[in-house]
Formats: sequence, C-alpha cells, structure tokens
Amino acid sequence: MVRGVERGVKDSNRSVAISDDPFVEGFNMNLAQPYSKSVRLNGLATCLRLEKVYWNILSAIAQSNNCSVNAVLSYIDREVHLRYGGVKNFSGLIRVVCVSHLIKAGCLDLSKA
Repeated sequence: MVRGVERGVKDSNRSVAISDDPFVEGFNMNLAQPYSKSVRLNGLATCLRLEKVYWNILSAIAQSNNCSVNAVLSYIDREVHLRYGGVKNFSGLIRVVCVSHLIKAGCLDLSKA
C-alpha cells in the first residue's frame, strides 16, 4: 500500500478514511502465519499455537535471559498460576506478554493510543 493515500472503508453505517496505513513498509505476511510447537511447561507437554512474529519475540526474550523459549514459557506459566491463579487463554497471555515486552523495551509507545 502507498503511504499518504487515503482509502475509504466501511465502518458499520459510515465511511471512514484511513490515512495512516497500518501496514508497515515491507510488511511480511509470513509473520502472521500461525505456527504450532510442542512445548514443555513445568514438566507438562502441550502444544502452543502462535503467529511466527510472537515466536520471534519469545526467542528474543529467551536470548536476553540466556535461556530457552521453553524456560520463558514455563516461567510465565508458573508465575500466572502463582500471581493470578491461572489463565483461561494461555496463547492470548503470551501475545500480551510479547507486546508488553516491546513496550517495556521502548519499541512501542501506547501512551498516545
């Protein structure tokens, strides 16, 4: 998509112009593809399905902590049980943790959102 070109879209019963294209230049659609991995969370084998971009972020988190992605996921699983009594949507939690990590690292600024 071309930046600076307004495109009209329907939003319920009204037309809205999108002037700030949400697709970044060079957008890689492969990052949106879901990818399932077998993981071991605190000794329990399970399958986790996330988009490739989130696996990449988890790899960066693991690398910065000098550990494996499984170790990061086990930590998150253990902490969510200890702090909050668990979570119904673990995949959703992982996505939020990844975005929160990017915000903390200064890669995202949602204060203006």
